[in-house]
Amino acid sequence: MSIISKGHFKKIYIAGHRGFVGCALARHFAKNSAFEIIAATREQLDLTDQKAVEAFLAQTKPDVVIAACGKVGGIHTNATYPADFIYQNLMMEANLIHGAWKTGTKRLLNFGSACIYPKICTQPMTPDLLMTGKIETTNEPYAIAKLAGLSLCTSYNKQYETSFITAIPSNLYGPGDSFDLEKAHVVPSLIRKFHEAMMKGLSEVTLWSSGQAKRDFLFVDDVAWACEILLKNYDGITPINIGAGKSTMIKELADLIAEMVGFRGRIQWDTSKPDGAPERFLSSSEVRKLGWIPQTDLKSGLQKTYGWFLKNWAREEKREQCASL
Repeated sequence: MSIISKGHFKKIYIAGHRGFVGCALARHFAKNSAFEIIAATREQLDLTDQKAVEAFLAQTKPDVVIAACGKVGGIHTNATYPADFIYQNLMMEANLIHGAWKTGTKRLLNFGSACIYPKICTQPMTPDLLMTGKIETTNEPYAIAKLAGLSLCTSYNKQYETSFITAIPSNLYGPGDSFDLEKAHVVPSLIRKFHEAMMKGLSEVTLWSSGQAKRDFLFVDDVAWACEILLKNYDGITPINIGAGKSTMIKELADLIAEMVGFRGRIQWDTSKPDGAPERFLSSSEVRKLGWIPQTDLKSGLQKTYGWFLKNWAREEKREQCASL
């Protein structure tokens, strides 16, 4: 077992510390004074610049690199900017993984995504099913980039005996998420739509797809805790899933959020819009063997997320509207 596996690491570079997952990781590790967080803004470090990344890692000398950076978004954004999604994600992960090896970083944690599994897949999904079928077309460029990052970690481990791992989280949600309807994933998108409909007194909200698809929704702070456990205890070459252990239909999620925000109108489903993969439910048996169990159930997690939205995003939206008058 390596020194990192025994938990002997201090300096953690979180690439993408201002992003949704990166913020959760920064919050988590900041609670323990044993860890020193290294960070750089986009203005300070362009992660698509290989030389700049290598120079930064050589200067800061982190014990651990967490690649929480990336261009992300929902179905609409993926379909609108496919070139941006594949190029930016490929470059960032390649530069971090190669740079970590080149500068002697002991440990790296890379993030995959549930969307890298085949569209039609046995449930719950296990890593051995990766690349055994066609990827969902609506997010194919992003998924291919994530599969490349996974392969990079595995390849460097095999050729250079590094200790790089890939975690595959399920559908994440929580405080700090993007509520921009052009970019948002399903949970923040539904929260904003129902909140605005309730505030405007609308009698109906139209949502994309049939609502029949099922997803595994996981609170982002639970992922941050799982990452610490993996960095300390997981030495496997195989990617490892992090999921909530429950699959929820989008229609059920919509009903839950509508009730939470106080929307009492009708929900209309636009079946001309795509559902995406029929189900994405991750098997998390391996990470649970290491002692991790999600602490936040869906209902309480949604309440925390909505509370954050009301204190932050909704307030900023109101301020912008006032300024435009």
